[in-house]
Amino acid sequence: MREQYRTTELSAADLAPEPIGQFARWFKETAANPAIHEPNAMIVSTATPDGRPSSRTVLLKHYDEAGFVFFTNYESRKGKELAANPYASLLFPWHPLARQVIVTGRAVHIGRDETVAYFRTRPHGSQLGAWASPQSEVIASRADLLARYEDLAARYPEPGQVPVPPQWGGVRVVPETVEFWQGHENRLHDRLRYVHEEPGTWRVERLAP
Repeated sequence: MREQYRTTELSAADLAPEPIGQFARWFKETAANPAIHEPNAMIVSTATPDGRPSSRTVLLKHYDEAGFVFFTNYESRKGKELAANPYASLLFPWHPLARQVIVTGRAVHIGRDETVAYFRTRPHGSQLGAWASPQSEVIASRADLLARYEDLAARYPEPGQVPVPPQWGGVRVVPETVEFWQGHENRLHDRLRYVHEEPGTWRVERLAP
């Protein structure tokens, strides 16, 4: 179970001046590739204060110079871990292109107005789901979960507005490092990492594969 990656070289001269610009380039190419399902899927890793990690796949919903945004229940496992240890890692595993992007940085809650604006764009069922699921908690059965959903559906029928759960909202990971990984033959991969030095300034360094 081994594959030889045959791709073009990635050099520092090829990169955008800052990581969000480079991410936008790669994301555009990834989104246009039919072999990649949900190109905005990323693995979010968090850790407890004593260093016990956990990971899960989450969908990226927005990115700009300020960082990478996803939405979650703040009382979920990742929400609680980020409250206690506000550092996270994001991994975009774009295997058909032999590419990965790895982001590390500090996680902060986005403004409530931003959360409400995004929540209003979600399908009605997803809005109800945010209320129905006590994310990461132990539940008795799927039947209980569906019963909670049906109760909510009766309380907030379409096209009525569903209120935004107070425990639900956006998280922005403000990048401190962003690594662009391009696979090559013989495991001699390109790994170019942006390192934030001061506002608006990034250093690019090459890592051994």
